[in-house]
Amino acid sequence: MSEQRPEISSQGLGEQVDPLQQTTEQGSFLEKVWARLVHLGLSAGLLRLASVLLTCLLIVVFIWVMNSFYTSVAGTKTAVLMAPDSVQALTTEEQAILPPISAALAQPIGIGLNRDATLHTILPSVGRTELAVYTVEPGDTLFSIAQKFNLRTETLLWGNLYTIGDDPHTIYPGQQLTILPVDGTLHKWSAGEGLNSISEYFHVRPEDIINYPGNHLDASTIGDLANPNIKAGTMLIIPGGVAEFPDWRTPRITRTDPATAKNVGPGACEGSFDGVLGSGNFIWPTEKQYLSGYDYDPGSNHFGIDLSGAIGDPVKAVDNGVVVYAGLNDWGYGQMIVIDHGEGWQSLYAHLAEIDVKCGQEVYSGDVIAFIGDTGMAQGPHLHFELRSDNLGRVNPKNFLN
Repeated sequence: MSEQRPEISSQGLGEQVDPLQQTTEQGSFLEKVWARLVHLGLSAGLLRLASVLLTCLLIVVFIWVMNSFYTSVAGTKTAVLMAPDSVQALTTEEQAILPPISAALAQPIGIGLNRDATLHTILPSVGRTELAVYTVEPGDTLFSIAQKFNLRTETLLWGNLYTIGDDPHTIYPGQQLTILPVDGTLHKWSAGEGLNSISEYFHVRPEDIINYPGNHLDASTIGDLANPNIKAGTMLIIPGGVAEFPDWRTPRITRTDPATAKNVGPGACEGSFDGVLGSGNFIWPTEKQYLSGYDYDPGSNHFGIDLSGAIGDPVKAVDNGVVVYAGLNDWGYGQMIVIDHGEGWQSLYAHLAEIDVKCGQEVYSGDVIAFIGDTGMAQGPHLHFELRSDNLGRVNPKNFLN
């Protein structure tokens, strides 16, 4: 009896397809598509597009590989920098790719010098060797101008002896001052002078003057130092030079011979006087005990203090004594009084508006002798006050007033 095989319905399981046949059919389909593209003339463009895409893919893969490599190496270096002892734990291959590490780099991060960013470039200043001119502005003083140019106040005086003399009070707005390039003095050469004598007077060496660039002198043609080839009228910069200030404006005036001050001005007294002696205890001459102008500064030839006050404020004698000068000073101090206190002490009061004493008069500590003003070369009302001792010279009054 023959076995009958059941018939398989194609409706239930679907028609079985041979894989080889399917591949062949797919290949035929792609070939047909390609043939169609060639027929349409699109084959060359598709090849170029495929080439570009493949190149981009290769670049992305390359970047990813190199980034992974350097990240790994950088991590290893950081580990070594942070913990230098861990180098011993690395393999020979890992150590081979690392550069040598100095002791400085092996220090922990955070102990180095932190720099603040700056938006401005700081350039070194170029040294000046020539004379300059400065026009005085309102509110300027000899001290403030000297500070602007990083010079000593006496340098400004010595550089302008031919215009303002040696009195710091004589400057005024609009006036033009000569500014030296360095601390020192300025000398106007006169016929018949010698470099040896001039340098000795200013306490420098002849070569200091000859070799200074701003003087434009040639050592090979200067000739005899006693009679050098320097044109009369030449302004010479004396670097480091110092000069002496004359004491003709406020000389020592004694009660026994006050007429020695007759070259100071018409306030000089005649004859000789006797009278009360001071106690040696000096009080403040004004109610306001603070400065309104120049301080005591021998370097700028200012041997007193400028005390604040308004015009008409009273001025008092600082100690007992005798008036040896009372009147106008011709050299910038205006109306001035000098009192001889005995025992070698004198006091001076300048720029007064009104004088209330006369020559030879005895005064006592606290007596009103004058009133504050702005006479002479004063820049605004104040009292210029000085103390002088035969033993100590012209002292800083602030060290002796009580």
